[in-house]
Amino acid sequence: MSTPRHERVDLDLIESWVPQGASVLDLGCGDGSLLARLAASRGISGYGVEIDDAKVHGCIRNGVNVIQQDLEAGLAMFDDQSFDVVILSLTLQSMRNTETILREIARVGRKGIVSFPNFGHWYHVWSIATGHMPVSKNLPYEWFNTPNIHLCTVSDFEVLAGRIGLTITERQVFANGRPIKWLPNLRGTLAVYAISPRS
Repeated sequence: MSTPRHERVDLDLIESWVPQGASVLDLGCGDGSLLARLAASRGISGYGVEIDDAKVHGCIRNGVNVIQQDLEAGLAMFDDQSFDVVILSLTLQSMRNTETILREIARVGRKGIVSFPNFGHWYHVWSIATGHMPVSKNLPYEWFNTPNIHLCTVSDFEVLAGRIGLTITERQVFANGRPIKWLPNLRGTLAVYAISPRS
């Protein structure tokens, strides 16, 4: 999902959650901007995984190591615990095999960071109640042209994480770019989670 850089508050938080000098895998990395940013600010090393030809060329232009691969095929090319951090930012909702990719993140990374638009936001609920699929800043597509396959809420994600044996180590929910604590499932527009395999 393409969102203007200045509206991607999740990227600032993701950067703060990545340790200095970490090895990082960015899934659905786009043009590699996040990895380039993390290399400059956190001294990370790593790879991006991207399927789109134009975005792969963008990675190369940005000096980012990239593997052209469909995430739906899994991450079999990586060994267990290959990376300190695996990132999936604003891509979860476009995955067909949601459980599989979350399990793979936990397998190849010591820590996973996942961000997604919260479908439980009151405006989305209201839109459906009035007979229409929601269109908003965080979900800007119409029902007929959306790349989003599995929309979820904050609560849905937490239930699934528990079901497949993941521990949520950190969570931040945003409403219009600002962090919120109260009623995050109803008020939040964007959620960011740090996850790890349950020990």
